[in-house]
Amino acid sequence: MPRITVTVDGIKYEEDVEPRLLLVHLLRERLGKTGTPVGCDTSNCGACTVMLDGKSVKSCSVLAVQADGCDVVTIEGLGANGSMHPMQRAFHEEHALQCGYCTPGMVMAAIDLLRDDPDPSEETIRHGLEGNLCRCTGYCNIVRAVRRGAQEMGQAVSTP
Repeated sequence: MPRITVTVDGIKYEEDVEPRLLLVHLLRERLGKTGTPVGCDTSNCGACTVMLDGKSVKSCSVLAVQADGCDVVTIEGLGANGSMHPMQRAFHEEHALQCGYCTPGMVMAAIDLLRDDPDPSEETIRHGLEGNLCRCTGYCNIVRAVRRGAQEMGQAVSTP
């Protein structure tokens, strides 16, 4: 079995993994990072989105061995000192969730979107999040949350 070293939410782990083990299962079953849900296991829904070396990836489409030597940030690793990350807070304040199942992936994808475009239009936000599905909301509050999150992260946001 291959031995990998991966840093997750700032903590370095060494794990023996089967070559076919998915990153999402390593995170949840071995490392206890249950904030990253398993949505579809086919990379269609985006609920399992995490940051891998600073870029958002669907962790159900990445093998754990591919994360060897990498830095992974999960939804649990975003906040600092018990506080929510500005994007997490924006999702809460804008009521951008109902059941909450898709929220971790939406938050992670939104943060990645803002790294690429700190001043996204509504159209850009909708396009940037189209790989993340929500079955409960109409996406309006999600778009508002991303705009608010961008403002709270100290980034300018254009008017609609």
